[in-house]
Amino acid sequence: MKPISPSKLHIFFTSYLLFCLGACMQTVFAQNAASALVDENTFGEIEARHIGPATMSGRIAAIDACNKDPHLLYVGAAGGGVWKSKNGGTTFKAVFEEHPQSIGAIAIDQQHPDTVWVGTGEPWTRNSTSVGNGVYKTTNGGEKWEQAGLPNSERISRIIVHPQNSNVVYVAALGHLWGPNTERGLFQTTDGGKTWNKILYVDDNTGCASVCIHPNNPNVMYAGMWDFRRQPFTFRSGGKGSGLYQSVDGGKTWKKLQGNGLPQTEMGRIAVAVSPVAPYAVYALIESEKTGLYRSLDEGKTWELMNTSTAVNERPFYFSNITPDTQEPDKVYKPGFILQVSNDGGRTFSGTAVEGGNYHVDLHAFWVSPTNNRFMYLGTDGGVYVSSDKGNTWLFLQNLPVSQFYHVAADNERPYNVYGGLQDNGSWMGPSRTAGGITNADWKSVGFGDGFNAFPDNDDNNILYWQWQGGNIVRYYKKTGEFKQIRPYAEQAKDMLRFNWNTPYTFGEKSRALYVGAQFLYRSADKGDTWQKISPDLTTNNPEKQKQEESGGLTVDNSTAENHCTIFTISESPLDASVIWAGTDDGNLQVTTDGGKNWNNTIAGIAGLPANTWCSYVEASRFDKGTAYAVFDGHTQGDKKPYVFKTTDYGKTWTSLSSDKIPTFCRVIKEDRKNKDLLFLGTEMGLYVSVDGGANWVRFKGNFPQVPVYDMLIHPAEDDLIVATHGRGVVIVDDITALRQITPQLLEQEVAFIEQKPYIIRTPGSVQAFSGDQEFVGRNPSSAAMITYYLKKRHVFGDMYLQIFNEKGEKVSELPAGKRKGINRVKWATRRKPPKVPASQSLDYQAAFGPSLPPGQYTVKMVKGDQTYTAKMSIAFEEKSMHTIADRQAQLEATNKAYDMLEELSFVAKQVTDIMEQSKDRASKTKNTVLQGKLTELENLMDAQRKEMMATKKTTAITGEIRLREKLSELYSAISGYDGKPTDAQLNRLTAIDAEMKNIQSMVVKLLSGNIATINEQLTAEGLQAIQPTTREQFDKEEQLGGAPMPKNEIDARQTELLLQFGIRF
Repeated sequence: MKPISPSKLHIFFTSYLLFCLGACMQTVFAQNAASALVDENTFGEIEARHIGPATMSGRIAAIDACNKDPHLLYVGAAGGGVWKSKNGGTTFKAVFEEHPQSIGAIAIDQQHPDTVWVGTGEPWTRNSTSVGNGVYKTTNGGEKWEQAGLPNSERISRIIVHPQNSNVVYVAALGHLWGPNTERGLFQTTDGGKTWNKILYVDDNTGCASVCIHPNNPNVMYAGMWDFRRQPFTFRSGGKGSGLYQSVDGGKTWKKLQGNGLPQTEMGRIAVAVSPVAPYAVYALIESEKTGLYRSLDEGKTWELMNTSTAVNERPFYFSNITPDTQEPDKVYKPGFILQVSNDGGRTFSGTAVEGGNYHVDLHAFWVSPTNNRFMYLGTDGGVYVSSDKGNTWLFLQNLPVSQFYHVAADNERPYNVYGGLQDNGSWMGPSRTAGGITNADWKSVGFGDGFNAFPDNDDNNILYWQWQGGNIVRYYKKTGEFKQIRPYAEQAKDMLRFNWNTPYTFGEKSRALYVGAQFLYRSADKGDTWQKISPDLTTNNPEKQKQEESGGLTVDNSTAENHCTIFTISESPLDASVIWAGTDDGNLQVTTDGGKNWNNTIAGIAGLPANTWCSYVEASRFDKGTAYAVFDGHTQGDKKPYVFKTTDYGKTWTSLSSDKIPTFCRVIKEDRKNKDLLFLGTEMGLYVSVDGGANWVRFKGNFPQVPVYDMLIHPAEDDLIVATHGRGVVIVDDITALRQITPQLLEQEVAFIEQKPYIIRTPGSVQAFSGDQEFVGRNPSSAAMITYYLKKRHVFGDMYLQIFNEKGEKVSELPAGKRKGINRVKWATRRKPPKVPASQSLDYQAAFGPSLPPGQYTVKMVKGDQTYTAKMSIAFEEKSMHTIADRQAQLEATNKAYDMLEELSFVAKQVTDIMEQSKDRASKTKNTVLQGKLTELENLMDAQRKEMMATKKTTAITGEIRLREKLSELYSAISGYDGKPTDAQLNRLTAIDAEMKNIQSMVVKLLSGNIATINEQLTAEGLQAIQPTTREQFDKEEQLGGAPMPKNEIDARQTELLLQFGIRF
């Protein structure tokens, strides 16, 4: 063989390199083209739906109500935004959707109640608390908000509006929890938020935890300053910066109050409050070596230690709150684990509830009416309660869907159920859709404590798993309610496993084994009865980060929330069970390719990642064994930048997928199951989507607020994106098929239909419930078929509409078309228009809906100006239905027969009514007594037939008359309301009614060709108009005659959807 010359080799390799470069550049150009066209408008009408739940609600951080009208109420959730009620909590409206959902403080301007101030960033500084970005203001009752400053304050603990000057506002800013910053302390604006002055500041580790103002002399103020710091592995409350301060000149100057009865030792968190009815009395709840409640009766000059019991000293960092009563000078409330009250100025405390007290523990917000101290609102870790008897009994406002999920899972039932664990609210399961919307009653509690993972067993529908904090997990049996604790233990009694507060448990998709992470990774093949340790310690095992027993600062507090050097995230490859990833909270990311025999820490290959950054999520790709995605969360080290990476070589090298379009830190990433370029990213402030493999990210805004996203999954059968939010419960984006088709090629087209899955004819159930306006109802998925298409530009000029044709080419529907830029979705009811029902004196809603269109292929035609575009769309029966195809076909045939009979009955009834009314009219106009007699006889004959066909008594809408119309409508409803084969009785009844109808019809035809024809000759001879009943052609053009009123031409898909979602079937 002749050797290749060096020059030819050079030419070959040069050509090859140029080819590769061209291919790469082509890919880059395509991605850049896609990024240039994709923005927040691209996703158009794709929207999320919120299914709650609200039955356990979530942590409430702030409450304020209007002093003059306590029914005007604003509630701030720890992670679920601001909610407004005008009726004392009977109904709520979310009014803060476009801003960070972590709320720290709310203040209504009592002089102008439409002006409301909101401070973002929760002040109850637990490990999972979210962050904010400053102060917001509305002047129109929450319709529109503007950011009013302090964007780097992170968390706001209190806002006070000057009682005499609305332009003067005070903001207590705690500042950063996980690191130092200077935008903290007490701030004042004198121009309504345009500018701010820092009027009390200690240092960059100390924030303002509390501030209050003298009700009669606003120049007198008190502030509690708090020196604190949280780290991933410990928490410190207290330090040299903490102290109690007083100002007597409106905040211009401040004096630190020391001695005179106050603690002489280092202080921690401080809450301070002035009695509104006895302003000389000042209460200070001070954390110190001897935490207690202090009282001054001389405006802060001297102090007395009143109480050091558990009622006042429990968990100061979490329960530092004291509220004097608004009308009784010696009454003071202490919200904490429960609500305690003192009637002697704080010397003794007891629970407020004597007869009741059935409210959620852990209290953070409390409001007492200044005009009626019997009336109060209470904000807890489980929602809002209202009392009208000074806290003796409580009413739960069960309509705030602000639950804080850590994880979400789903089963394969139809409809599928979702599962998840919630902060301080246990573990729950609930349906993804129901007959009448998803209510609180549809959710079932399956576990207690702080809930985390909850998921069904792979093989046994009777088993699910749920866990509570610190690695505790149980195997739960649905049928009996029994559960078995199955967490692993260290081999030696002296040793302990290190479990994270939020311990990862997961099933391997390929192996179907159960995994759990401590400092070691464990695997179980028998549902947790036995565990195999398959790794060494995968963490840094830093002993300095394992001193949790010392955590808390002045008050030791270790609930496992500070457990560190633990595995936090686990992912088994869906393609190869021997490839397993494990990320740790102290910054390691380990991988094994041999089932755990050998491990490799890949962290060294991640450029630009700060050391020890928490690995919050790792996802093994389902398209390539060596590919994985990883998210790192640096906020616990004071770093809020996004860190998102991808590897294609088992972690040897990593590529950053982070973007400056993502304004905050991230928690979770999810790769689509069918399109490897479609990625979903959960951040602390909302959901982001990439359609080009992570090269570009766009925020998903379709009914999805800036809420923390903790977990996601894509349902394998339904293709729904199911999202666990830490503040707004479970959120579902139904059928992401459209997102999978957003490609550079599609984005370049002016108009493009997006292929949808077949529309499934489902069998909705029925429900009747009258639970009042306070009941929360989660949205069902739309019951209409979705026609989806993309518009490169908004359509402005010319007609635009959709026509739908069946396989015979017959037009079955015509619909208005959406004209917005991006993805449009048009709802199609997939039904014939409602049958015409004879006009009658009785109400009849049993024929309010047309029959479902039969399964098959349909053609959708878009008319856009002078252009037309077509696409195919199919309708199919549900595969796992209890009904056979033959049974469904029999139902369709019977329903359509009843439909046609109703139409025919309506036509005949219209003719009979026309003849009757015209006979009466002509008889009044002729003087021919013989002709009058014939006309009157004809009128009476028609009236008798009319009374056989419909109710005619002119009384109420419920006449009690059951005539042919009522019989046929009831039968139509019964047959069309069940998707299976009709009963023999129903079919026989249909035949009998048909025969009766034909008798009437033949009688009318005979009259028209006989008696009426003769009468018309006589009428014409006298110069009177002949009797001319409606023809079939005229009848078909007329609008609905009776029964339920319907829109013109086409049943409104939205009306159909609304009624069907609430379980109304006719």
